[in-house]
Amino acid sequence: MSARPRPSRRLVRTVTVVASCLAVLAAAVVIGVRALGQEPTVTLLANWTGDDETNFRKAVIEPFERKYHVHVDYQGSNAESQVLGADVEAGTPPDVVVLTGPGELAEYARQKHLVPLEKLVNSEDFGTSWATRLTDGHVYWFPLKADLKSIVWYPAGVGEQQRRQAVHQPAEWCVGMGSGATSGWPGTDWIEDILLQRYGPDVYERWARGELPWRSKQVRDAWTTWGGLVGAGGDPDLVRRALKTPYEKASEPVTATPRGCTLEHQASFIRNRPAWQDADGRYEPSAQLIFGAPATRAWEVSGDLVALLHATPEAKQLIRYLASADAQRAWTAEESGFSVHAGVRPDPGDARSDWHRSLALTLRDDRAVRCFDASDAMPPAVRDAFAEATIEFLAHPGHLDTLLRSLDTLSGTRGLTWLPSVCDRGP
Repeated sequence: MSARPRPSRRLVRTVTVVASCLAVLAAAVVIGVRALGQEPTVTLLANWTGDDETNFRKAVIEPFERKYHVHVDYQGSNAESQVLGADVEAGTPPDVVVLTGPGELAEYARQKHLVPLEKLVNSEDFGTSWATRLTDGHVYWFPLKADLKSIVWYPAGVGEQQRRQAVHQPAEWCVGMGSGATSGWPGTDWIEDILLQRYGPDVYERWARGELPWRSKQVRDAWTTWGGLVGAGGDPDLVRRALKTPYEKASEPVTATPRGCTLEHQASFIRNRPAWQDADGRYEPSAQLIFGAPATRAWEVSGDLVALLHATPEAKQLIRYLASADAQRAWTAEESGFSVHAGVRPDPGDARSDWHRSLALTLRDDRAVRCFDASDAMPPAVRDAFAEATIEFLAHPGHLDTLLRSLDTLSGTRGLTWLPSVCDRGP
C-alpha cells in the first residue's frame, strides 16, 4: 500500500489559521452572549476565596457550565453573612448560597426567603443533622462538604506522653481567635466541644436549641475549663498572641525552632494549612486527649450548606447538580473537607494519607453521634454575641458572670428561630 501524500505546509498553515480564527470567534460569541444576558445564568454566593475558589471553580463550577451550558456568576466572600444580609435587604439576593450556619438559614426560611428542596434533593442522601427538617415540615439546605471538629492536631513524632503533658500547659496550645468579621469562633468551638464531651449530646442539644441556660452549671463549666486550658487572663503575652493571631496562622509556630506550640484544637480543614502539612500533622479525638475518655461520646461537626433563594430553572439545575454524588465527589477530591452524601463512600485507595481516610470514615460511621456546631446552629444574633464573648472572656475571665447573663437575656428574646435538632444519632 502506498503512503498517502502529505499535505503541503501552506495548506497546514491555512487550516491552522482558520481553526484559530474559529476558536477566537467562538470565544467572542460566548462572551458576547453573556454580555447581552442571553446565556442562562445562575448567581452563587459562597465563602471560598483564593485557592479554595480556584479549586471550586475547576472541580465543580466549570464541569457544570460545560454540561448544562449555564453560566455561574460566582461571588466569593469571607464576610458572606454580611454580604447576603445586605443583598436580601436590597432585594437582590443570589439565586443560590452556601453558608456554614443552619441557624442563619433557618431564619431566612422563616422569613420566606428560601425555597423548599424536597422536589430537588433527596434528603435521605444526608443525615438529619445535615439536612434538617424544620417545624414547617420542609428541608431547606444540604451539605456540599463537611468537617470534623472534636479533634486535636499535633506534629508527627510527638509521643503520647508528651501530648498528655502539653494538654495542661497553656503555652503548648496553638490558639488564634482572629477571623475578620467573625472573630472569636475558634473559642466557641472549644466551649461547644468541651460541653459535648463532658456532658453528652442531650445536654449539648438542649443548649443549642436555647433550652439550657448559659448560666447553667454545665455551660459555665465548659467556659472555665476552656479558660484553664488556654490560660485565659494569664500570661499577657500568651493572651495577646491568641487574640491577635488569625485562626489560619495559629499553627505556624509548630514548625518554628524551637517549636512555639504543639497542640491545636481545630476542625479537619486546618490540616490543609502549610504548617500542618510541613509537620505531617496527626490528630487525636479531643475526648481522649483532653478528658482521658476511653471512647468518644459524640463528634462535633460543621458543614458548608447549600440553599436556594430563587427557583429559576438554572438555579434548580445547579441545586440538583451540587447535591449529586458526582459533584460532591469532585469537590471532596480537590478540597480538604469531606462529603457525607450516601453515594460517596470513603475511597480505600485514597492516596492522601491515613489521617484523611480515618476522618472520612468517622464522619460516615453509622454508630457515631454527630452534633452540628452549636453556635452555627443558633440564631445569628446569639451566635455573634457568643463569639464576641469568648474574646472578652479570654482577656478578662472575671467578666464571665456578666457575659453569661447577657447571653441568657439575648437568648430569651422573643421571635428568635431555634433549630428543632442539631444531633444525628444514627439508626
